[in-house]
Amino acid sequence: MIATIEKRSSKYVLGMKSSMHHNEFGKIVELWKRFMPNRKSIINAINTEYIALQVYDDFNNFESAFDIWACVEVSDVNNIPTNMKAFIIPEGEYAKFLHKGMDASATYQKIMREWLPTSGYIIDDRPHFQVMGEKYKNGSSDSEEDFYIPVKPKN
Repeated sequence: MIATIEKRSSKYVLGMKSSMHHNEFGKIVELWKRFMPNRKSIINAINTEYIALQVYDDFNNFESAFDIWACVEVSDVNNIPTNMKAFIIPEGEYAKFLHKGMDASATYQKIMREWLPTSGYIIDDRPHFQVMGEKYKNGSSDSEEDFYIPVKPKN
């Protein structure tokens, strides 16, 4: 696994959120099915990329629920469509990984089990997110997206 460590500035996003547990992957599909028809109501998107966002209260507690988001980056949060919410992804260091194919879970497991223990970093208490740009092809083994994992140096 190859990671690039990037210092990211904060991002404004608009979208829809839902709560899920680790074994409720169907909720991700449901969320995106609700979001996509409403995407056109966001008038201040800064690009055509989509962002999948995960906000954990306690990343290490696999029994607790966490929030998932289907969203896009926007220039500001002044024009929030009725059925959407705003969120600010805080600035900080992120380990960036290129994910290919559709098995995001396998890539995430490799990051956590193989890369992280030998990286010199630990997970920081900020959201995790994936950016789906022009190379993202839903359902295709040729699909590409970037995973951003919040990290901080081990002490």
